[in-house]
Amino acid sequence: MKGERGEGANVSERVVPPDIMKASDLRVGNIVTMDGELYRCAEAVHKTPGNLRAFIQAKLVRLKDGIQKEMRFASSDDIEKAMLETHDMQFLYADQGILHFMNIENYEQVAVRTEQLGPAAHYLLPETNVQMTFHDEKPIGINLPPAMEFEVTEAEPSMRSATATSSYKNAKISTGHSIKVPQFIEVGDRIRVNPNTDQYLERGKGK
Repeated sequence: MKGERGEGANVSERVVPPDIMKASDLRVGNIVTMDGELYRCAEAVHKTPGNLRAFIQAKLVRLKDGIQKEMRFASSDDIEKAMLETHDMQFLYADQGILHFMNIENYEQVAVRTEQLGPAAHYLLPETNVQMTFHDEKPIGINLPPAMEFEVTEAEPSMRSATATSSYKNAKISTGHSIKVPQFIEVGDRIRVNPNTDQYLERGKGK
């Protein structure tokens, strides 16, 4: 992952303008630049209170230390997207809060702190392939698909009542992460989950 600028690069080289998006396009997982710092969008809620103008209530997490920041943007506000590149990586193992990945193309390995990846770290099993995001050649996050399949390793007892079909209970998947699942899900079941929203989707294949 070598930069394109060489030692003898011309100082008059064209400067790439920042990538700007409207606040109304802000989505969970976006990496943005504010005051020279990188933030990951952890929550973005679009609100239109009565006759007032629409706005976005956002929760941003500073990547370098995990500090959260509540922000409110007008829908037409400009937000600078971070200049990023992505590489296909495979998760290898975790060791004392450090996650180790390997570049699938050149086999180079990189290490990332668990908290740096946010909730995505809860859905990693060895040999999971992901897209890793880099900024200035440093890993800052991963992109997960909208659906992943896991085995249920623990589950609360099911409720035997008429409302059980519309209620949820706690269950733990094979990564050790807990999510809400329908009452009929049992230990040993395979389920599909949206790792980006922490939501149960449907039963997986097989028991």
